Amino acid sequence: MNQLTIGQRTPLKKVNIDENALINVKFTRQSLIEIDISCFALDAAGKLINDDYMVFYNQPVSPCQQINLTHYDAQPSASKSVQAEFEINLSKLPINIDSLFFVLSADSPLKQVQSLEIALCQQSPKAQAVYQSADFADLQASMLLQLYRKNGVWRVANVGQGFNGGLAAVVQHFGGDVGEEETKAAGAPSVDKPKVSLEKVMLEKAPKLVNLAKKATVSLEKRQLQSLTAKVALVLDATGSMNRQYKQGRVQEVVNRLLPLAVSFDDDQAIDCWAFGEHPLYLGEVGLNNFDDFINTAEGGWRDWTLGARTNNEAGVMEMVTKFYIAQGLDVPAYILFISDGGVRDSKGISKIMAQAAKLPMFWQFVGLGGKNYGILESLDDMEGRVIDNCNFFELDDLNDISEEDLYEKMLEEFPGWLTEAWQIGIISS
Repeated sequence: MNQLTIGQRTPLKKVNIDENALINVKFTRQSLIEIDISCFALDAAGKLINDDYMVFYNQPVSPCQQINLTHYDAQPSASKSVQAEFEINLSKLPINIDSLFFVLSADSPLKQVQSLEIALCQQSPKAQAVYQSADFADLQASMLLQLYRKNGVWRVANVGQGFNGGLAAVVQHFGGDVGEEETKAAGAPSVDKPKVSLEKVMLEKAPKLVNLAKKATVSLEKRQLQSLTAKVALVLDATGSMNRQYKQGRVQEVVNRLLPLAVSFDDDQAIDCWAFGEHPLYLGEVGLNNFDDFINTAEGGWRDWTLGARTNNEAGVMEMVTKFYIAQGLDVPAYILFISDGGVRDSKGISKIMAQAAKLPMFWQFVGLGGKNYGILESLDDMEGRVIDNCNFFELDDLNDISEEDLYEKMLEEFPGWLTEAWQIGIISS
């Protein structure tokens, strides 16, 4: 049987589970306190489909009939026994269900739970996640296992992270209804005040980017990100094979297209920018007053950047970016766009840094631009040992092959989901 470590994510097929057949999720506990196990069916924005899609002892069947709580024992147990068992038919779930989140909760600190085992079964046990008292600490809720759909494929994640607040906080965060007093106790994230229109800012300060701002606004509003406060960063591959992209203005165009997101997210309305070859280099901030021709002017222009040999060292710049934000005492999420044309090396170094950065409020969006051999950047989604999936990757043969609208869609595809999960497990605050 496959053991799922905390932070591990993997396609169901890799643990020998057929997503088109019935799956049983069995919870075995040893606990002297009464605990509850609930399953939340969420949409792509990480919100509860509706209150009827919270499946628990008092509501054991989902409206679609494809999520069933077939066994439940509420009584505490000094010895190991089955607390709950769900029967799931992923292939017949409504298309708007994007993930299922299994949550543990209690009226007292979960550290009093001696052990909890989750088994994913299909005729026989296929995968298992095991938790001990030390995994739960003093919190009264914990995000356990997640079944989620990505690129049309169902995957499993062993999240295993405590949640700030009890069950009411979880319900509130997922968009379910709780009483007014419960809402106050839950400590739900505050809603930012509406910001000045992105188009208005661009019209006043950078009129040549107004059309980009309009297209970015559509994607931001679709994902309810128009009021988000976050840092925005750009990391640029400046190795020798990228010369054509710089000469043809493709890299400057990346700066232009990213700037509307920075203006929307960041109070400074600017992008922190790095380049890398053998050595990394901080290029400073890109804002509305210096974005035009930034690539040809920052630090003397791209041809004169002091990067050592124009060879690949992705791990070096990733480490610099991570240390930069740690030193800043990052208190808001950071969205990092990382451009590469391939030739990626030092997979071990990249893996180590990504595992460390997963504990920080930093999301990495890797983009392969006009190259090949992207190496580990293409497989980071399956990397184990992270508390959260903190990155995404897509590739383009040419920036001109994709519309601005489609580019923003790809750039923001997984960021909202990361925000939701990062808040759930306490990596980002309200």
